[in-house]
Amino acid sequence: MAKRTRRVGNANDIETSGFPAGLNNILQVAAEVGQRLESVGISYCVIGGVAYQRWGEPRQTVDVDATLFVGFGNEKLVIDQVLSLYESRIESPHDFALQNRILLLQSKLGTGIDLSLGGLPFERRLIERSSVWEIPRHGKIRTCSSEDLVVLKAFASRPQDWIDVEKVIIRQGNRLNRELVTQELQPLAELKEEPELVDQVEKLLQKHRPPTSP
Repeated sequence: MAKRTRRVGNANDIETSGFPAGLNNILQVAAEVGQRLESVGISYCVIGGVAYQRWGEPRQTVDVDATLFVGFGNEKLVIDQVLSLYESRIESPHDFALQNRILLLQSKLGTGIDLSLGGLPFERRLIERSSVWEIPRHGKIRTCSSEDLVVLKAFASRPQDWIDVEKVIIRQGNRLNRELVTQELQPLAELKEEPELVDQVEKLLQKHRPPTSP
């Protein structure tokens, strides 16, 4: 049986999970990305498919997604730092990153690495709430919380994202801070001019509400 220990509520918490004996290249790359970002003092957390493997269910993903908190005005410095760590997979990466607030990079073996340049208050809180996932033989990966993963996927709002949202809600059960999910999603949905995103999440939360103790 897989061994799993978890402490909740502190950004420095560590979760240890059992994982198949074979090495997972994506998880190794994610661990390496974190080590390199930490080496130059950049705040970050891994999101996307890797975070979903932690909070949802194991599945294959082809790249590593992470959010860096750079604020507004420090983009050039951070872009230069990150481009010294990884090779870009597009031409003119500096200009592209300044315009689109994302760096499209790749590992030595060609694994895609997408690093978003965060500046919103939510993105700061996203990183503050992150915690470390320790995977035997792969290393430590700092990921967003399960609540923030639900928010990010609801905001993206693609068909697969909604499937993922429901599976995270089901798996996390009463460990999920439901109030935090709706609190963080509300202003983002308004910013996107899609307030119905909150209604969709609330319906899923109600559908899978854990039974209360007698």
